[in-house]
Amino acid sequence: MMMSSKKLTQLSVICWVAVLFCQSVQSQLQVGFYRNSCRRAELIVRNAVRDGINKDRGVAAGLVRMHFHDCFVRGCEGSVLLDSTSSNTAEKDSPANNPSLRGYEVVDDARAKLEAECRGVVSCADILAFAARDSFDLTGGISYDVPAGRRDGTVSLVAETSDLPPPTLNVDQLTQNFAKKGLSQEEMVTLSGGHTIGRSHCTSFRDRLYNFSGTNSQDPSLDATYAASLKQKCPQASTDTNLVVPMDTITPTISDVSYYRDILANRGLFTSDQTLLSNTATASQVNSNSRSPLGWKRKFAAAMVKMGQIEVLTGNTGEIRANCRVINS
Repeated sequence: MMMSSKKLTQLSVICWVAVLFCQSVQSQLQVGFYRNSCRRAELIVRNAVRDGINKDRGVAAGLVRMHFHDCFVRGCEGSVLLDSTSSNTAEKDSPANNPSLRGYEVVDDARAKLEAECRGVVSCADILAFAARDSFDLTGGISYDVPAGRRDGTVSLVAETSDLPPPTLNVDQLTQNFAKKGLSQEEMVTLSGGHTIGRSHCTSFRDRLYNFSGTNSQDPSLDATYAASLKQKCPQASTDTNLVVPMDTITPTISDVSYYRDILANRGLFTSDQTLLSNTATASQVNSNSRSPLGWKRKFAAAMVKMGQIEVLTGNTGEIRANCRVINS
């Protein structure tokens, strides 16, 4: 059936508004946003990240993951950094974030130094975006320009962490989860490569070892030798919730394509990792990334920049927190 000229005009207006909205977000976030207002902002954050990594190499993975978890809940506006109060449980205390997220002290360090140099200028959301970039770069990835100008949100609700993808999702569920945030399936596979650094608590994948899909046995897609190694590190009878294993079996502190090579060898730690081989398109991307270290790093950088623009607050919305853990009084 032919669409009326009136409906066509309405549709054109809607599409044009959508294009203008996307362009406005990109124009409000700018590379070098603090060039005049706080010239050393990005250097100060980078130095804080370097100091943090020197003390604890695992902080890098924590900061990359923290930025991801920030952007997927309410957008990239620093709500993951807010502490719980007597009347509200914040995002950071959700089981999806606690105890797995690390690096808050690095953000605090950068915040304090920035406040000493240019008070009330740099947002906590931008600090986190810079810190994620620097964490990737300082662990063997690459550096990339981060558009800035985000403002900080004033709400953090534990219930909203349901937007975060759990490690049990299959490839279709992952694709849908990322699509809700405007990210493509290929970008999902690319960003999953962030698991190349860091660690996981045994509780996040225990069912794959001992009770996969309620079968009282291990996930048949797991490499047998790898599964035996994981069982040694995560005993079935253990009640220790602090037991951890590296996400990447080969180079767990280096941002490289070993993550994808692990998946090809059936050594993906999470269901959400190994499931990438269950779909023709995503399996092809895993293969391609495994063979192209620099290509994956460039794609990861581009995907991080795109993710960093999800539902940002700019202009006069939000605030610039003096302390990233609490809203301004």
